[in-house]
Amino acid sequence: MKLPKHLIIGLLAIGMTSAAFTTQFTAEKADKEAVKELILTSYVHGAFNELNPEAMLSGFHPDFAIYSAKGEEISKYPIATWAAGVKKRKSDAEFDPSKNVWEANFVSIDVTGGSAAVKIELSHDGEHVYTDYLSLLKFESGWKIVAKVYHKHEH
Repeated sequence: MKLPKHLIIGLLAIGMTSAAFTTQFTAEKADKEAVKELILTSYVHGAFNELNPEAMLSGFHPDFAIYSAKGEEISKYPIATWAAGVKKRKSDAEFDPSKNVWEANFVSIDVTGGSAAVKIELSHDGEHVYTDYLSLLKFESGWKIVAKVYHKHEH
């Protein structure tokens, strides 16, 4: 049985669309995993659990800042200042790494092309301390965290 030409063209178009969707889905899934891994390494472990400023600086863009409201002004806390504070805290004689355990819950990871937004909750000693919103961009060298806004939960 010979199929009509328009039916063959339609079936080919459906197959090509399906293949393109599968490729896009696979790439998006890989990007989500790369973003999650970067945040775990550079942010959760670098800035919190391991206090590793080198890991922080490798995963954050040099122009990164934490943005917060101060009255009607925006306060910016740059990555260089934050990493220096982490380094100082780790070298503090009173620092106890066994008590510095932070748990991360990824609420959402949204990737669109070369942009990503992540909502993550950080808990310490069983208490939800921060809800962070991280913005990332994909550069030629890979994903970098470029900005953070957050909410600190009061207990």
